[in-house]
Amino acid sequence: MNTFKISIIFLLVSFFSLSLFSQEMLRGKVYGNEPHNGHYHPVFLPGANVVWKGTTQGVATDENGNFRLNVTQNLPHAIVVSFIGYQADTIMIEPGQSRVDVLLKPTQQLDEVVIAGRRAGAHVSHMEPILTNVITENELQRAACCNLSEAFETNASVDVTFTDAVSGAQQIQLLGLAGIYSQILTENTPTVRGLGQPYGLGFIPGPWMESIHISKGAGSVVNGYESITGQINVELKKPESSDMLFYNFYGNDFGRLESSLNAATRLNDQWSTMVLAHGEILENRFDHNGDSFLDHPLMRKYNIVNRYRYDRLGVMESQFGFRVMQENRRGGQMSFFDNGEVLGSPDYYGFGVKTDRYEAFARTGFFLPGQPDGSIGTQLSFIHHNHDSQYGWNEYLGRQNTIYANIIYENSIAGDPDHKINAGFSFLFDDYKENLNASDDEVNFDRTESVPGVFAQYTFHHHEKFVAILGARADFHNLHGTFFSPRLHLRSNITPTTTLRASAGKGYRVPNMLAENTGLLVSNRQLVFVEDINPEEAWNYGGSVTQSFDLFGREASVAAEYYRTDFVNQLIVDVDTDYGMAMFYNLDGKSYANNSQIEFKFEPALFFEVTAAIRFTDVKTTINDELVRKPFVNNYKGLLSGSWASRNNNWQVDLTGQFNGSSRIPDTSMLPENYRMPTESPAHVIVHSQITRRWNNFDLYIGGENLTNYKQHNPIIGASDPFSADLFDASMIWGPIMGRMFYLGLRYSIQ
Repeated sequence: MNTFKISIIFLLVSFFSLSLFSQEMLRGKVYGNEPHNGHYHPVFLPGANVVWKGTTQGVATDENGNFRLNVTQNLPHAIVVSFIGYQADTIMIEPGQSRVDVLLKPTQQLDEVVIAGRRAGAHVSHMEPILTNVITENELQRAACCNLSEAFETNASVDVTFTDAVSGAQQIQLLGLAGIYSQILTENTPTVRGLGQPYGLGFIPGPWMESIHISKGAGSVVNGYESITGQINVELKKPESSDMLFYNFYGNDFGRLESSLNAATRLNDQWSTMVLAHGEILENRFDHNGDSFLDHPLMRKYNIVNRYRYDRLGVMESQFGFRVMQENRRGGQMSFFDNGEVLGSPDYYGFGVKTDRYEAFARTGFFLPGQPDGSIGTQLSFIHHNHDSQYGWNEYLGRQNTIYANIIYENSIAGDPDHKINAGFSFLFDDYKENLNASDDEVNFDRTESVPGVFAQYTFHHHEKFVAILGARADFHNLHGTFFSPRLHLRSNITPTTTLRASAGKGYRVPNMLAENTGLLVSNRQLVFVEDINPEEAWNYGGSVTQSFDLFGREASVAAEYYRTDFVNQLIVDVDTDYGMAMFYNLDGKSYANNSQIEFKFEPALFFEVTAAIRFTDVKTTINDELVRKPFVNNYKGLLSGSWASRNNNWQVDLTGQFNGSSRIPDTSMLPENYRMPTESPAHVIVHSQITRRWNNFDLYIGGENLTNYKQHNPIIGASDPFSADLFDASMIWGPIMGRMFYLGLRYSIQ
């Protein structure tokens, strides 16, 4: 089935769904009264909870206090609006009502220092049974945040690291494990997976993002079987709620320039549309560490989305859209460019990757007549991803076509909203064409994966104090048989300020050995596939406690968590046993990850927020029959972040320090002494800062990253002779490879 036929089928199904599915929406804004000079004035309350009374169905307000809540109850029915430090309010929603604005009163109006303050840009959702950290647009703007890989600089839970010192490819770590064990979703649809793994974090520009939801532990069975350590769901800006025009410019002293333009308009009472466009260029060649290789690849990228929304109040709601992205990266030795060489040159090491990506998506839903809690929804997406790359003499070509469909039925049991069930079926189709030419050997990984699945999830809640979700799904892989994934999530609000959560569940994933290990292609290691690789299979379980309290008359909170992942099977990439090889084989022994974290948030002074966190990680796996620490995973990470804003919010200053513990470096003892690396990386500190000035619709921001100028010395082994049979390896990365960087940016918006 070629790409054109797939596209036609997808569009026909999308528009057929569009004509069937409907959903009613309640919109509004939540304000709070804040004291100022002896009187009170309203302020937006980001992160306020808006819930249908007697249920757990609700949403949190965005950074401007806005919310959009699906009408899932027979009207009239009440909503409950709550926010820490304010009195909860109950408002009756009448039939036909589409909007409500809510003004909450402070729990006490004693003096200014008790009530006033700037609301945090990141918060833990108090409604979700799964531990979920919400990063709002305000939090994203505390740093440059050019794309998803740069969205976690002020977050203690997620680490972002380079896979090698040449390509610029990055990966995340969550709960001590690589991002391949976390589902990365865009509006609850899987996106960064398969061949998109190496560079996919850069495919989602920061100015497009409305919020990021980081869920820890095994995710809901509704979203598939691939979530083992958690989910990272990105919500993009919506045509019906975004600024009419938004422009962001960014430039840094390395020569990287970026522009993003978002334009939204309401065509009529029912239709709205939005265009999100992004361009990026870096043509400045630099080698600050003097190893003869570019410190960062040259890059040109173009990225555009056109999305539509259809609202017919009380009858229908649907959205669909399209996306086109092209990226061209080039890197390698400085002399490769100075001499005008072409990729594959036998004289100078050159790197290049060209990515073409096309996407289409549609999400629809409708309510079942006569069933107040009954609804059916669909999620459809199609992705074509083409990846042509050259790493020195290694050529890697890949193409992936993916179709994803998910149909979800939801209803109460016997009309009792305290007992609900979700059930449905999904279909995942991946057509891979992969070819690797390395060391005069050609390896082909062409395959077609077809995975129909069914799932069911039961939810019980006792008022708003206790929620239990028990789910299971069965997926039938055409190559690997049946995957059975049971999952359990519990949440208990034992007091109004104390929330306990626990979860346990199983997940699976089929590894993409080449796409997920492209860093090894920037080396002269021989890739050895010892045996047929089985699907990865793991259990994840853990829990957390979140406590809110007053400290010196100000709001504060502390969250403590512990999660463990135990692998039943795992792909082992062994770069320890023989320096000249990277061996791929199935786990034979134990492999686990323990992750514990404590995070403290406090507002010690008016409009000044502080976050302090410490995380300890113990990740071990069996390599060559020995249980050892997994390479390049820090044993601890600390974070201290402060954010101050002036009362009128015209000025904002942000400062973040990251304290990174040591990690194990694979064995290099067989190399000549002057090429060896230490057995462990040193602990190090990285500091970022930004100053923002705002005038009405215009923001100017300047900042610096890695202000301590900490760099990994000699990140490339054998850089002087990249075609040496044994030495060259650019994949041994444990720390920053670029030093101090300064940037300047501006934002302009029209409401």
